[in-house]
Amino acid sequence: MTAASLRPLPRKFYEPTADVVAVELLGQLLVRQTADGPCGGAIVETEAYIKGDAAAHSFNGETRRNRVMFGPPGFGYVYFIYGSHWCFNTVCRPEGAAEAVLIRAVEPLFGLEWMGVQRPVKKPVELTNGPGKLCEAMGITGEQNGVDLCDVKSPVFVARNAELKKFLRERGPLVTTTRIGIVKAAALPLRFYLGGSGFVSKK
Repeated sequence: MTAASLRPLPRKFYEPTADVVAVELLGQLLVRQTADGPCGGAIVETEAYIKGDAAAHSFNGETRRNRVMFGPPGFGYVYFIYGSHWCFNTVCRPEGAAEAVLIRAVEPLFGLEWMGVQRPVKKPVELTNGPGKLCEAMGITGEQNGVDLCDVKSPVFVARNAELKKFLRERGPLVTTTRIGIVKAAALPLRFYLGGSGFVSKK
């Protein structure tokens, strides 16, 4: 996999509500540019955070921390959680709506050696099977907060998977369930994953 073969998804992809985008992101490629070439893989688990959602960072209004969520769609929102983990999100809907999709798990497909240095693990499945794990493995931190996901020159972007239909067929079925690790709005069915992938954080 080379940078030349990776094409970012267009801005319009992120314009729908987050629960729609969260499903459409499954199977697409999360890409991190490094000095040694791109690393990343196919998105296999997502969570949507929608307008009026008590669990969303935007629920109580705009702050310095969540400002990116209130901006245009197609940008990356990165935040620190539990004092130890970075989490990566894609901003959705027009400016001011403040919706986002949390990328919970990625099935690594390229740049595995680089990722293994960032996050040494005994079992390959543990490399990117969680939001904090994938950020550690892919070197995603607060420095990437606000990156343009539609720009091929960005340090992080989401690329179209040329073999999307095949990947979805092989890693299916699509599973919809409640979100993990939250208390507010915990009953909403806004978590989506590919049941046939071994890199889903929890089934």
